[in-house]
Order: sequence, then C-alpha cells, then structure tokens
Amino acid sequence: MNVLIVEDEYELSDSIAYYLDTEGYHTECAHNYASGREKLELYEYDCVVIDITLPDGNGLDLIHYLKERKNHAGIIIVSARNSTDDKIRGLDIGADDYLAKPFNLSELNARIKSIIRRRCFEGRNEYQFREITVQMDSRKVLVGQQELILTRKEYDLLLFLIMNKGRVLTKETIVEHLWGDMMGLSSDSLDFIYTHIRNLRKKMLDCGSEDYIKTLYGVGYTFTDL
Repeated sequence: MNVLIVEDEYELSDSIAYYLDTEGYHTECAHNYASGREKLELYEYDCVVIDITLPDGNGLDLIHYLKERKNHAGIIIVSARNSTDDKIRGLDIGADDYLAKPFNLSELNARIKSIIRRRCFEGRNEYQFREITVQMDSRKVLVGQQELILTRKEYDLLLFLIMNKGRVLTKETIVEHLWGDMMGLSSDSLDFIYTHIRNLRKKMLDCGSEDYIKTLYGVGYTFTDL
C-alpha cells in the first residue's frame, strides 16, 4: 500500500514514515504544497496524509486537486488546528478523516487501514477471491487452508492486482505503485516487474491456486478468472 505524507514538520513526517514502513506500507514524504502537488500528479497512492498548514500553500487545495481529478486515494487531514470549522471544511470537500496534532501513530495506522478497507474491500478485514483469502491485518494470504508465503513486495503486488481485478495494469503502473519515485522507469525496472510476476505466479500455482494473472503481451497484466 502506497501512502503519501504531506507534512512540513520534517521530524514528524519522518516519524510517520518510519512507523508506517514497519507496518508494511510504502511511504513517501512531501514537505510543502509544491512537492505534494508534483507527487500527486506523477504517482498514485492508496492514502494521502495531508497537513492543512503548509509553508507555500494550503493542504485543503491538495484535496480539491485530488477530487477534481477523481482520484480514489483515501485522505486523512492532520493539523494542529483543532477547530470545528477546519474539520468540517476538510470533510465537506472530500477528506475521509481528520486527526488533530498531537496524535498517536498507532491511531493513524488504524485509520489508514479502515479507509483502505472501506474503499477497496467493502469494509472487511478479510477478502476472498475464489480459493484465495487475503487477511489484511496480518498481511497473510491463504490458498484454501494453506498459507502462501510471500515477500513484502510479492504481497503488495498480489494485493494491487486483486484490488484492480479485471483492469489491465501496465508495467509502468505497477512499478509506480510498488516503488513510487524510489525507482525510475527503465528496462531494468520493467524486467524486475516481470521477475516479481513470474515468482508470484509460480508460488500461487505451487500452492494450488488457479492461474489468475494473465499476461497481455506488449500491454501489461490483469488479474481475472475469465
């Protein structure tokens, strides 16, 4: 799961990123409005944590930008402004949740999980697709009753495919989702995706799953039972 943190307090953003990374997320940080807007233009995120007060703009304008583009990322506002007006305005324009500073990182994590469950898995902690069961809280995948042992990236890849089942995902889209701006688009990075897809498919088949990952040569991949 990709999370963008738009927060001008470097120590706080680093603390959030470190904590969420240990919880299995892939996090990126932007420390002002301009860099946050740039990242939102270039990459897709499952959830965006936005501070209202930024040195060069207002975090609420980033929410407007996301909604204008019909972006489906979850949005959590964090702000030292603990006023009812800010909270209502943020929620009215499309934010999913609001946390006043200071807040507990475990609470932020719980709210991110709740948003992703609501948006992608109809509020469930456990998602079933045919013989495959994904347990979000424990990051565990079962094929029938057998656990599918995956690396962190393989789990993220499978979850991304399942979340977008039936859609065609290009290699470029998958690279950007799994690594964001940590990996530039190149022939090596695209070959890396092929390796991850191949390893994930083999593990699933070895565990007794049907082959739901379909390759569309020259285009990308899709997760489907058709």
